[in-house]
Amino acid sequence: MARAALDWGVLELANQSGVSTQTIVRFERGEELRPSTVQRVRSTLEAAGVEFIPENGGGAGVRLVKPSGRE
Repeated sequence: MARAALDWGVLELANQSGVSTQTIVRFERGEELRPSTVQRVRSTLEAAGVEFIPENGGGAGVRLVKPSGRE
């Protein structure tokens, strides 16, 4: 969902995070990856403006953070 919110393809996320496209595909399939790899992908998405929303009864999710100075 985070990648889609940014309108990024697998290749763009892989390039931005410095991991292979195969790693992104494995991650999106729910396969287990090294914690450092997951953190690298998450940090990349957060730096691009994605905010991860914790489980709150309605399920975990993502949203885009409003750019500073914009309503």
